[in-house]
Amino acid sequence: TTQTDTMLTAEEKSSVTALFGKVKVDEVGGEALGRLLVVYPWTQRFFEHFGDLSTADAVLSNAQVKAHGKKVLESFSDGLKHLDDLKGAFAKLSELHCDKLHVDPENFRLLGNVLVVVLARRFGGEFTPELQASFQKVVTGVANALAHRYH
Repeated sequence: TTQTDTMLTAEEKSSVTALFGKVKVDEVGGEALGRLLVVYPWTQRFFEHFGDLSTADAVLSNAQVKAHGKKVLESFSDGLKHLDDLKGAFAKLSELHCDKLHVDPENFRLLGNVLVVVLARRFGGEFTPELQASFQKVVTGVANALAHRYH
């Protein structure tokens, strides 16, 4: 993906920011990370110390999953303030996840896609195809920024 694929117009930026202002970061973050761990179970290997992840219910009700999901979405939210410099905004997190945690960069893309699903589920008709397209650009840009240290 090239940088131009994730460029947003001023209108797209404002619609993404407006919708994200309505997001309950703790709930959406917990659900997004929880769904990632359920739908793509191999991602659980990074979270084995979180306790019981044996069933979907266990994952989605796990306090540590919810807490880390909130943290992830808070970082994403901060990144929305730097849409023109996502690589810079996520440089430290990229370094941590690449050099120290050795997270597969594909996981960032998967989480972005799961986040889009959760937003669609929570916002229904308000999450129009156009808004989905804008969010897809953003989550792709964030995933690329997080994967930057791998290249």
